[in-house]
This record gives sequence, structure tokens and C-alpha cells, in this order.
Amino acid sequence: MSVKQLKVTQIKSEIGRLRSHQACLRGLGIRRMHRPVYVYATSANCGMISKVAYMLKIEEV
Repeated sequence: MSVKQLKVTQIKSEIGRLRSHQACLRGLGIRRMHRPVYVYATSANCGMISKVAYMLKIEEV
């Protein structure tokens, strides 16, 4: 069984956001705006993505 891969790109700044939201971005491996990262669609990653979805652009690969 293969796990889907997601392309996640930050489109809004993390400055002034809650620390837990900033931690979710770091947990996903996002370091800069407009730089895509590729993550697997595991339950942990999907939880972090849903928490900060207002700052992200998500595409299925």
C-alpha cells in the first residue's frame, strides 16, 4: 500500500501567529515562504496541515 504524497507551500507569513502554529510549520519541514516541501499524507502530517491550512497551499502529487 502506498501513501499519497502532498506538495505543501507556505503562502502567508508565520510572524505574529501562535507558537503552536509556528511549530506545526517547522514540524512539516517548512522553512521559507513559497518553497514547496513534499510530505507523506500520514495522520500526523495531515493533522499539522489542517491546523495551519489557512497559511498553506496544498497539492496532491
